[in-house]
Amino acid sequence: MGVCGYFVVSWKCLVVLSFRVLFLVPPGLPVHSQGDSQTDNKVMDNITVRQGETVFLRCPQGDIVTHTAWLNRSSILYAGEDKWSVDPRVSLVTLNQEEFTIKIEDVDMTDEGPYICAVQTSRRPRTTSVHILIQVPPTIINLSKGIVVNEGSNVTLMCQASGKPEPSFTWKLLSPSGDLASEDEYLDIPSISRQRAGTYECTAVNDIATDVQTVEITVNYAPSVSEGRDVGVTLGQRGVLECEADAVPEADFEWYRDDRRIFNGFDGMEIEDAGQLSKLTFFNVSEADYGNYTCIAINKLGSSNTSFVLYEVIEPTSSTLLQGPGAVQDGNSGSMGTHVHTYTCLLLAILQFLLRF
Repeated sequence: MGVCGYFVVSWKCLVVLSFRVLFLVPPGLPVHSQGDSQTDNKVMDNITVRQGETVFLRCPQGDIVTHTAWLNRSSILYAGEDKWSVDPRVSLVTLNQEEFTIKIEDVDMTDEGPYICAVQTSRRPRTTSVHILIQVPPTIINLSKGIVVNEGSNVTLMCQASGKPEPSFTWKLLSPSGDLASEDEYLDIPSISRQRAGTYECTAVNDIATDVQTVEITVNYAPSVSEGRDVGVTLGQRGVLECEADAVPEADFEWYRDDRRIFNGFDGMEIEDAGQLSKLTFFNVSEADYGNYTCIAINKLGSSNTSFVLYEVIEPTSSTLLQGPGAVQDGNSGSMGTHVHTYTCLLLAILQFLLRF
């Protein structure tokens, strides 16, 4: 007599038969249904479900069913109404003459694989197999840390993510330019410039969802000082020289009068540094303050300088304004009168000469 002779199968025989059928079913079965009229073994369509959702496994019954069970790999989930699985996520939904349905809640990758419904009827045993495919949203699991580099260095950023289907990647520079940088999990930036500093965004995406994280790149470079502007100030008035430097890290400033360094509070002058700007202020300009000044911006990568001239501006006096724009302002009034008298005599002589004709 065979293992299940005369189609009268004990429950132990049904379990053994189910296990044998299970191990003959390869994973990832094709997405179509097919049957075997001799063995009544059927392959159902694959079931694709997202991680965290609930999947229903339905098995048609029919005829007079004596025993039925749902199996996963080498373990029995349900044998009729009896729950064999210790997993609280697995529960019975329907068991009647038409169908045998169970459900698995909050599915995860460990739930992926083949499932078999084994049925013993009054005529013959049959199995129905189905393959569950789990889709998982992407999660970035390995991202480069924020880095500080010197201008001209080679930089590589890495972004790795889990997920199913396997996610694709996009790197983008958010600030300042916002241009597309790469479409790979690695981003190579050869000889990085200060214009490529900023916030980089890695996006991992698949058919399910998207995950986004950012990383910051700081690029150090030597100071670059704007050209100094000469300033004219009237004696006794307030004057300010301004020095602006672009640098990372921010520059320290030094002020010089010729070759002598100026310190804050020196000779009534004040030095005020605020970020990229340094101001040298004269509160009451004297004759001794006029001259050449130098501003030097310094950080660990280098230095840069620019020069200024503080020159005197003479305010117009009331007498100068009365004499008009052509008046001489050297104070030699005697010489001025002599020139005017000579010019008048010359005009009279020319007039007398013309009257003779």
